[in-house]
Amino acid sequence: MSALAAMAAFIVDCDPPAEARARATAAVIDTIGVALAGTAEPASRIVRETITTAVGAVCSVWGTDARASAPDAALANGTAAHALDYDDMCFVSLAHPSAPLVPAIVAAGEVAGASGRAVVDAYAVGFEIQARLGRLMNPRHYQRGWHCTSTLGTVSAAAGASRLLGLDATATAHALAIAASSASGLKENFGTMVKPLHAGSAARNGVLAALLAKAGLTGSARAFDGPQGYLHALDSERADLAGEAADLGRRWEIMETGVTVKLYPSCAGTHPTLDALLDLRTRERFVADDVDRVEIEVDAIVPTILLYDRPASALEAKFSMPFCAAAAVVFGRVGIDTFDDDRIRDPKVTSLMARVTVRVDDQIGQGKPALTEARVRVRLKDGRMLAQDAPGARGYPANPASDADLATKFIACATRVRSATHAGEALATLRKIDQLGSIRDFVA
Repeated sequence: MSALAAMAAFIVDCDPPAEARARATAAVIDTIGVALAGTAEPASRIVRETITTAVGAVCSVWGTDARASAPDAALANGTAAHALDYDDMCFVSLAHPSAPLVPAIVAAGEVAGASGRAVVDAYAVGFEIQARLGRLMNPRHYQRGWHCTSTLGTVSAAAGASRLLGLDATATAHALAIAASSASGLKENFGTMVKPLHAGSAARNGVLAALLAKAGLTGSARAFDGPQGYLHALDSERADLAGEAADLGRRWEIMETGVTVKLYPSCAGTHPTLDALLDLRTRERFVADDVDRVEIEVDAIVPTILLYDRPASALEAKFSMPFCAAAAVVFGRVGIDTFDDDRIRDPKVTSLMARVTVRVDDQIGQGKPALTEARVRVRLKDGRMLAQDAPGARGYPANPASDADLATKFIACATRVRSATHAGEALATLRKIDQLGSIRDFVA
C-alpha cells in the first residue's frame, strides 16, 4: 500500500480514542469562540462581503444570519478564526491547526447532516494528518518561508472534510492530492490581513478538494512523495512519508503532542516571554515607570515571525516582541483590547518599546519545539536586575488551560458579537457536542 493510500485508509476507517476526542472537543470550543470574536475584524468583514451568500444554502457564516456554500462558509469562518491570532497552536506542525480545520469540518458536517461525534472524530483525524506532515517537513519547511497553517492546514481540512462527506479510501486519496496542489501561504504576509486569510483559504480549499473528489475529480497517487510532489516542492525536512504513515491509528499526535491553547491574542512566539514578564511584574511589584530596560533571549525561529520592531497597526503589533513586552509591563495584562489603536500609540508603551531588546541565544530551545522557551531580564532604574526563564507558557500541553480558563476565554470572545445568554448556551451545547444528533443543531 502506498503512503497516500495508507493515509486515506486511516482517515476513512480509524476510531479515535476517547482522550483524542476529548482534546478535539476542547479545540472545537476554543476555535468557535475566537472565530466569533474575529468576525468583528476588518479581514473577516471584507471576506464576508466578498463571498456569495444565498437563500437555501446550508452552511452558516458564524456570528451572522447569512448562509453560504460549504467552501465559502469555510473561507469566511476560517478567516475569522485566525483574525485575532488567538486560535490554538501545535508545535510539531508549527501551525494553528484548528483555524482551518474546525470551519472546514463544521461546513462539511452541515452539508452531510453529520452528528457531533462525527465532527469531533473528523477533527482528530485532520489534526493527526497535519501533525504527521509537520513532523516530517519542519523546521526546514517553516524556515523556508511557508506558513504551515495554510500549507499543512489545507491537507488537514481536506482529510476532515473527506471523512464527514463519506468518501471512500480511493476518493479520499484523490481529495488529499487535490489539496496538495492547493496548498500555499507565505510568512512574509504576517502582520497583515493576508495571514488570517491563509487559514480561511486552507479551510475553503480543503472542503473544495473533498467535494471535487466526491464528484469524481482525480489526482496523482504521488502528489505528496513524487519527485515533483508536495514534500519536494515545499522544502520538506525529510521525504519519508511512508514512515509517518506507518503507525497512523496506533500513535496519536493529539495525545502525545497536544493542542496549545492561546491565552494571549498575539503570535505564539511572544507567549513564553509574556508569561515571564507578567509573573515578574506580579511577584516583584514593579510598574512601567520603574523599568530601565527589558532584555529578551529567544530561539532562532522567533525573529523569523516577529517581524515588527516598531508596529504601525494592530496586526503588526501582534508580531512585535517589543510591543507585546512593553504592553504587558505597562498594562499588567494582554487581552484583545491591548491591540486597540489607542493602546498601540500609548506614550508609556512607545517609550518602553524603545528599551526592549531581543536577541537569539542558540542554547535556548535545545531539544525543544521552536517558540516554546525564552529568557527574560528586567533592569529596574534602582539598579536591580530581575530575571526569569520561561520553559513554555500557560496553555501549553505541559501546563494546559483549565476548563475555567477555556470558559472565560470563550465567553469573552463570543460576547463581542452575541449576548451573554447566547454565548452561555453555545458553550453548554459545545461541551456536549459528541451527543448531538446533528451539527446543524449547534449551528441553530
